[in-house]
Amino acid sequence: MPKRYWYVILTYIIMQFSVFIFAPILYALTPLGLVESNIYWSIFSFIAALFAVLWLMRPDMKAGQHRDAASAGEMVLWSFAGLFMAYFVNYAASSIETYILGITPGSENTQMIMDITRSVPLFMVITAIVAPILEEIVFRKIIFGELYKRMGFFWAAAFSSFIFGIIHDGLEHILIYASIGFVFAFLYVKTKRIIVPVITHMVMNSISVIVQLSLDPEDIENMMKQLEEMQMIIIGG
Repeated sequence: MPKRYWYVILTYIIMQFSVFIFAPILYALTPLGLVESNIYWSIFSFIAALFAVLWLMRPDMKAGQHRDAASAGEMVLWSFAGLFMAYFVNYAASSIETYILGITPGSENTQMIMDITRSVPLFMVITAIVAPILEEIVFRKIIFGELYKRMGFFWAAAFSSFIFGIIHDGLEHILIYASIGFVFAFLYVKTKRIIVPVITHMVMNSISVIVQLSLDPEDIENMMKQLEEMQMIIIGG
């Protein structure tokens, strides 16, 4: 694996853990509260990491595209086809978690992100744009891409998607995040362009943020109950 890829992974790890060191410093030096300090440092660290990663990935950007890479029209088509695929596996994995594994629906990670975005709307930029770019470069372009050269699609996608799920929500909803990770890996292999899973990831995150911010928590709870009832009818429960 090229040395710059290791630097990208290291940058991503530093970004994730830097809040534990620098948010308290920001809290001590500014009028911001502790929660606000954590949020604003996270915004800064994500954006700084994005610029650093894009700088490190310059050789990849300058390199010629794979001769079988998707055209512009195919990129648009697969980006939106991937969106429907991601929602389908999300629904299927959620049903399995709820009705077979007995896991309570709802992600603490998603709820936390929504709470942060309601508190500081600027964080929406991180969720909708910055995070998808960073995650697709790290988990699909680098981790999946390098493993795919050595062990084929399934195991490369399984390993990279497992890490993707752990980073997002631990083991509780690993099936949901891993399933979505498989879709993103498939899009990357199918189109030979990392921008395709990036676009799908961005759109999926943006829809989630917009829908949840436009609804009251009570409305969301009612929608979840209706969805569970529909699932029970579909599976014959």
